[in-house]
Amino acid sequence: MRCLLIGNFGVSNLGDEALKDYFLQRYPTVDWMVVSGAPKSAQELYRLPTGIRSLLTFRWLKTLLEYKRCDAVVFGGGSLFTDAESLHACFLWWLHALPARVLRKPIHLAFQGIGPFDTHLGLWLTLSVCRSATTISVRDSLSYGRLRSRGLSKKCVQSCDPIYSLFKAKKDSTCSQNILIVIPRNNSSEKCTTAARLAFLSKTWDEVRVISMKPDDESETMFCQTLIDTELKGATLVKVRSLDEILHNIQESVLIVSERYHGALAGLALGKKVEIVAQSDGDKLSSLSFDANQDWDGLLKSGEAHLLEALDRG
Repeated sequence: MRCLLIGNFGVSNLGDEALKDYFLQRYPTVDWMVVSGAPKSAQELYRLPTGIRSLLTFRWLKTLLEYKRCDAVVFGGGSLFTDAESLHACFLWWLHALPARVLRKPIHLAFQGIGPFDTHLGLWLTLSVCRSATTISVRDSLSYGRLRSRGLSKKCVQSCDPIYSLFKAKKDSTCSQNILIVIPRNNSSEKCTTAARLAFLSKTWDEVRVISMKPDDESETMFCQTLIDTELKGATLVKVRSLDEILHNIQESVLIVSERYHGALAGLALGKKVEIVAQSDGDKLSSLSFDANQDWDGLLKSGEAHLLEALDRG
């Protein structure tokens, strides 16, 4: 079976790249082609254009050809359908669903975070894609509740973020040490700064690490360094580019303060004490905190079975 995998890939975000690797490794019998913001291999294709400059490159014609060739389109994980940071995101992924709808290709929304929404247009674009989808699995109960309230629960199952299984599989018996971990974003809020400061002042730490999960983003590096200079004196800035690197840096900690979803998820999978800093009410970090005590192993099996069954049907 040939599938087109669509997600927020190619933007140097560790969590999104891990999701891409999950699909390629977990479903090896599928012949995957990947839509990326920055293709680096013959397996990857450019996104569809959303502006004049990208339109005039004509690189997207090859992507349209793949829509025609593939058997199904899979939107693979992440919080694609939300306008919490930008309405453009909802439009972008609605646009990428459009050729599949025109060509009558099955659309599978896998392990998605849905919402929150600040605009009626963002909600409309998202529901338009969800109603045309063949199957939907969501990674949290808040997303499931949003779809259920719109009458979409019959085609939807609640699962969890599949990267959880990759983190848990690498869990070891290393003893915790007196280490504080802070994982901010390039656009972190004052809430994150305050939470980091209070954790830093709560006791005397043997070591403090500030982890950047988007290491090539200059604005994130600048924020992390400013946080160290002003609030976390003596902390070390650590840039991570793989799941193994983030696990290596947090597995000995006793407390993690995170405003990044997959940073918090890694800590929870390892059984660490995690202070999750949400950016807004109902966002993906809020949902992670809300679902922290659920049976993620069982939820993941449900989501994987849902997608496998759909792909097997063709």
